[in-house]
Amino acid sequence: MIDSLPLSPKQIQSIVESKQARISCWTGAVRSGKTIASLLAFLMAVAEAPDSGLVLCVGRTLQTIERNILDPLQDRTIFGTVADHVHHTRGATTAVILGRTVHLIGASDARAEGRIRGATVYLAYVDEATLVPESFWNQLLARLSVPGARLLATTNPDSPAHWLRKKFILRAAELDLATWHFTLDDNPGLDPAYVANLKAEYVGLWYKRFIQGLWVMADGAIFDAFDETRHVVPTLPAIRRYLAAGIDYGTTNPTHAVMLGLGDDNRLYVTSEWRYDSRIQLGSLSPVEYSKRIRAWLAKQPEQPTWVVVDPAARDFREQLRADGRPTRPGNNSVIEGIRTMSSLFATDKLKIHASCTHLLDEIPGYTWDPDKALLGEDAPIKLDDHGIDASRYAIFTTRRLWRPYVLAA
Repeated sequence: MIDSLPLSPKQIQSIVESKQARISCWTGAVRSGKTIASLLAFLMAVAEAPDSGLVLCVGRTLQTIERNILDPLQDRTIFGTVADHVHHTRGATTAVILGRTVHLIGASDARAEGRIRGATVYLAYVDEATLVPESFWNQLLARLSVPGARLLATTNPDSPAHWLRKKFILRAAELDLATWHFTLDDNPGLDPAYVANLKAEYVGLWYKRFIQGLWVMADGAIFDAFDETRHVVPTLPAIRRYLAAGIDYGTTNPTHAVMLGLGDDNRLYVTSEWRYDSRIQLGSLSPVEYSKRIRAWLAKQPEQPTWVVVDPAARDFREQLRADGRPTRPGNNSVIEGIRTMSSLFATDKLKIHASCTHLLDEIPGYTWDPDKALLGEDAPIKLDDHGIDASRYAIFTTRRLWRPYVLAA
């Protein structure tokens, strides 16, 4: 189908063998070639699909389906002229691939199961299967009732206790399931310099999962790349732009605010912090008083930030700040992605913290994975003494489109 696309022996093997299995699962490292192999298998399956039964593309959200499935399929540098036969209007819940209508299903929570109840499905492609609810996955398998129906799925590794690994991948011999494990070395199209950079950006848990492609448990310190001698600075460089004030709001818990700046050296800096802990200070404050004090702290900064990013759960406080003349944005609370971004920034020396941010610095060494949730297959930090970290995560992850062109290019 794609004569000019370079494929590794493992990619070719997986495409051929997937035709014989009801469930096919490509797992392994990021950028390891598993997505290209799975998409080629999907295109071939669409071309051969009978008229009976729906064809589905499934992802955590419609946006991730567009980014991870449809955008690559429409890229002529990857799929050549086949890309001309993939049509989709941004935001629409269907696409047309090789003349076949394909339904796009976001499956971010258990409610998504209802979107496919009663459907008869011939072919389903699932992007990042570990992020799909187990109930949805099981319902999808039940919908694959047309003779010869198939499910194709990709995923990066997760916890070894994750349901996908325990109930399906490890039982491949018992089920009609084929699976392949990919590493970076299985992608023949990667530039060696890019591979080296990728290996430098991931540390600890993320290195094992996303570089080595291993299913390993989250345990121990979360920011294991953090080194006080490297990441704490007594003086700041010239700050090109103050990107955001990040605020984690609490009533009984501490309220913590940090300022995030982009230095002239194309690194991110947490330049200052403000904190009020009602447990050890003069009692609880009202939203009005919190707003007054944070605005006073903001007024003392060398420059006003582009955004004020607030805990998305603190709607009343955001409304108070807005009423007091300080518009805000709800922080992006994608916890694991935010943690991974901060970990990568520490690993590559692209994130520094000013020595005056003593409360934030006190939190980092004790920020650890929750072992009880890890045993259940869930990655989650222990929710204790993390208010400065949460404030920093909101500021960093929510503003990533502002700093990436500078920080990642350096």
